[in-house]
Amino acid sequence: MHILLIHQAFAALDEPGGTRHHELARHLAARGHRVTVIASPISYLTGAKGSQPRQTDESPADDDGVTILRVYTYAALHRSFAHRLVSFFSFMVSSFWTGLRLRDIDLVWGTSPPIFQGLTAWLLARLKGVPFLFEVRDLWPAFAVAVGVLQQPALIRASEALERFLYRHADRLVVNSPGFVPYVEARGGKQVLLVPNGSDTAMFDPANSGEDFRKQHGLVGLFTAMYAGAHGMSNDLEVLLDAAHRLHDRKDIAILLLGDGKEKPSLQRRASELGLDNVYFITPLPKNRMPGALAAADACIAILKPVELYKTVYPNKVFDYMAAGRAVILAIDGVIRQVVEEAGAGVAVPPGDPVALAQAISRLADEPQVRSEMGVRGRAYIEANFDRDSLADRMVSLMEAMSRSR
Repeated sequence: MHILLIHQAFAALDEPGGTRHHELARHLAARGHRVTVIASPISYLTGAKGSQPRQTDESPADDDGVTILRVYTYAALHRSFAHRLVSFFSFMVSSFWTGLRLRDIDLVWGTSPPIFQGLTAWLLARLKGVPFLFEVRDLWPAFAVAVGVLQQPALIRASEALERFLYRHADRLVVNSPGFVPYVEARGGKQVLLVPNGSDTAMFDPANSGEDFRKQHGLVGLFTAMYAGAHGMSNDLEVLLDAAHRLHDRKDIAILLLGDGKEKPSLQRRASELGLDNVYFITPLPKNRMPGALAAADACIAILKPVELYKTVYPNKVFDYMAAGRAVILAIDGVIRQVVEEAGAGVAVPPGDPVALAQAISRLADEPQVRSEMGVRGRAYIEANFDRDSLADRMVSLMEAMSRSR
């Protein structure tokens, strides 16, 4: 089976960003399937240009048997929302023309966000007469409206119409969080399968102390609380800085912000203004180097703005934190809190509350045995319920069934 994935934000394991799709693609290839990915050369996390565009089906597959075609995308992804839309539309067009030239496709796999590339995937599937699998990783445009990024009524209506169209015209729908299922079904989605976010547990060694990372960043002897991921509008990292300000007298505690995003410069300015020498901003790392970084953390932080819709999300970072055997400090309510509490893997605090967040960090700094036990329980829970290989098997089985039904 030859599977075509249209994914502007695709990140390979040697690039910063979420690598769920590279991991799934490698699993498909290991099962004997051929996978071609059409992606942007512009990093969705950093906005920087990476791989050069390649627009030929003759491009060789990588070592894992996955062919990645990087196509033209307008580069100013993080400049403003208007520039972001131009970036989305440029990829939508260039990925369509590249996909049109590919031959012997058996299934087209679309994913959102950005939702606009879903239209490209649907159109290519219909023109090639093959099944269309649509994966919902984010409730866009609802999230964008909730945080005030998307405000223009006409654009909101058009985006919601596109969302309903894709839900209704997909041959099958996949979501990565159980919280998404009612939302998708209420907008016309049928045959919705849950393939949740998880983690490749084989990548992480809970016994690793992260000594090299600690030495590199001047962290030896400190309790390290690490946030790893996007520095965007939704991530509420201003609250984490407020918590760090309250912990400023704790000279044994370091707060690490590893990653990149549109809000990072303003966060760095604010940390400087507050004199937060206990906050370390660390450049993003490719996924294959993240195990060493997480190993250097004593506890890991997941945080989002206190928005009602964010109660539906399964942030991928939480599963990696648990796979690394690190205690989780969770400032997110909803379905992911259920996971962390059921696993006994961390401490949950109310979103948007810097006082509670600072108290949780301080508590785990003072209770090494407690955080160690949380890490052990979290790792065991991921191995039993959210290991990437078993979740990938679910996706592979769905795609094989769709191909047979054709």
